[in-house]
Amino acid sequence: MTIAMKDDCINSVAQLTDLIKAAETLGVDRVERQDGTREVYVWMQDLLLRLKYRKLKKKEKGVVRRYLLWYSGYTASHIDHLIARYRKCRKITLKERTQPEFERVYTSEDIALLALVAEAYDHQNGRALKEVCREMYTVHNDVRFERLANISVSRLYELKKTAIFRTHALAYTKTRPVQIPIGERKKPYPEGKPGFLRVDSVHQGDRDKEKGVYHVNLVDEVTQWEIILCVEGISEFFLEPALEEALAAFPFRILNFHSDNGSEYINGVVAELLEKLRITQTKSRSRRTNDNALVEGKNAAVIRKHTGHAHIPKRYAPQINEYYRAYRNPFINFHRFCAFPDEKMDAKGKIRKIYKTYLTPCGKLCSLAKVETYLAPGVTRETLVLEAQKQSHLAVAQEMQKAKSKLFASFSSRNVV
Repeated sequence: MTIAMKDDCINSVAQLTDLIKAAETLGVDRVERQDGTREVYVWMQDLLLRLKYRKLKKKEKGVVRRYLLWYSGYTASHIDHLIARYRKCRKITLKERTQPEFERVYTSEDIALLALVAEAYDHQNGRALKEVCREMYTVHNDVRFERLANISVSRLYELKKTAIFRTHALAYTKTRPVQIPIGERKKPYPEGKPGFLRVDSVHQGDRDKEKGVYHVNLVDEVTQWEIILCVEGISEFFLEPALEEALAAFPFRILNFHSDNGSEYINGVVAELLEKLRITQTKSRSRRTNDNALVEGKNAAVIRKHTGHAHIPKRYAPQINEYYRAYRNPFINFHRFCAFPDEKMDAKGKIRKIYKTYLTPCGKLCSLAKVETYLAPGVTRETLVLEAQKQSHLAVAQEMQKAKSKLFASFSSRNVV
């Protein structure tokens, strides 16, 4: 409600109390004032002086504050701030905004001259351009460079961002990202079919400038079938035969090979291998950290937890690889249980994943409808079930742990994990 009213006749808190009660009776809860801030401050200061606010009792001050809150249009915190200012200096004045004005050091002509220098020097780094400007004035006595002679490198880069610089430096372009035409940036969608692999590498640490072994981890997105190999390095020389062996070890046809953007997988050798096998290659998208989350989780739960973080020299890669082939990979795929999500839609239409289903990768593969259509030549559902039931889960786990202990004992005492 907008009300124009005058309270010049109010000289006591009792009168103020009667006015507030009358306003409550009429249903007036707030007055929107039409005058400016300066006029409101003058009115408020005059009221506090007339009522001798500083000498009032605490209860009376509360009445005055309530009145100011209702009839000033300000918030409670603003009213408290103005009252505090009045108590301190007995004045409520509008603070003048004082915006500091800085003298402009470099003119438009200076920026255009800097652009001319940058163009001539093919946009060399800022420190080099600074030295050019300095010597143009101190050595060659070019008075146009008087102000630019003392420019800082950081200020030089700031001037390069201005519209004047960009207008005069016609060839100025930002650094372009390197484009590698290998693999497509996308998230694969298997749609319930096996054969969509997530791939990553795990390094076993350095010691005394000596590289440790690398574990190459390949995980199927649907069944979580996992093949791990160990190599001495992640160059093409070591990775090509390792990947060829790993891809052949899966019991189903491989359709997609997805990795991050590391050069160990995004290169011509790997691309040629996948092309020969008619496997689509994809890579993670920028700023999408979950694109390869499955294999990242397996790196921690299956590899790091089993081998630890300590350094293992690369000369032990062949022995570790044999252990993976004979013990670790069969255990993971036929006897280690994994959680598989059940997707449900909540009341808000959001997909929720609930992990109640636990199966081995082999069990998950065999549970797929029309599983025979996905299997590699020579592999049947019966052969997979027979392999899984050849030994009990616990017996295979204990046999694997004995083989691991024997393997790690063969390492030198300096490199025991």
